[in-house]
Amino acid sequence: MEEMIKIAAVGDNCIDVYDRTGETFPGGNPVNVAVYIKRMNGNSSYTGVVGTDDYGKFMIEAISAKGVDTSHIKVLDGKTAVTHVEIENGDRILGDYEEGVMADFKLTEEDIDFLCSHDLVVTGIWGMIESELHKIKERGVPVAFDFADRFDHEITHKAIPYVDYAFFSNDSKSDEELHEFMKSIKEKGPRVVVVTRGEKGSIAYDGNEFTKFGIKECEVIDSMGAGDSYIAGFLMAILEGKSILECMEKGALSSSITIGYYGAW
Repeated sequence: MEEMIKIAAVGDNCIDVYDRTGETFPGGNPVNVAVYIKRMNGNSSYTGVVGTDDYGKFMIEAISAKGVDTSHIKVLDGKTAVTHVEIENGDRILGDYEEGVMADFKLTEEDIDFLCSHDLVVTGIWGMIESELHKIKERGVPVAFDFADRFDHEITHKAIPYVDYAFFSNDSKSDEELHEFMKSIKEKGPRVVVVTRGEKGSIAYDGNEFTKFGIKECEVIDSMGAGDSYIAGFLMAILEGKSILECMEKGALSSSITIGYYGAW
């Protein structure tokens, strides 16, 4: 029997509070990726920190109910991170972010050992672990990183040499502008650079060629989690040994499922 793919998601989590309806959904980039990996029959864990409030309990219970390993979530005295959200025509508008105990998130050596027991580690721009990535990379475990739309952020510059799969998002720049940017990022270390472009699909660059893929047509209910589910699909396919194009297709398919309902998952 084949061993299940194991992906470690690490970094930020937050409760998405939809101010207009009062609904609350657990989320945060790495958390979402961990949940989507389970949806595709992979194994995943989430390492991070929550507060001692009801939201912290809600977060752990919700992730656990999806089958994600929560053994490395720490509970710190204080409040769980919150993002305020509005929905307009299916697009999410992110409002205020209350960082709470995420401000004090630090990895221990034991956490790093745990992360390195997986096939791949995934984190993101607000994950607070950019200073620890070199320890994971040194142990030969691939690292995926979601830089969001932060093309020129100090965290981007700090993290990129230790990243194997670099994900960015941008739907406004031209193909030519993106190609130049992706080349410059590729030179700094990653094996593959991917830019997701909303309705325009995605572009990937592996140092040899640029590959484009469109989107899977679907009804857009709520775009929350679209990028995270693309990343989860792409990484599952990478670990399954698929081609770049097949990885992009799996990412797009995963994304199309997520935007068909409210909340990230």
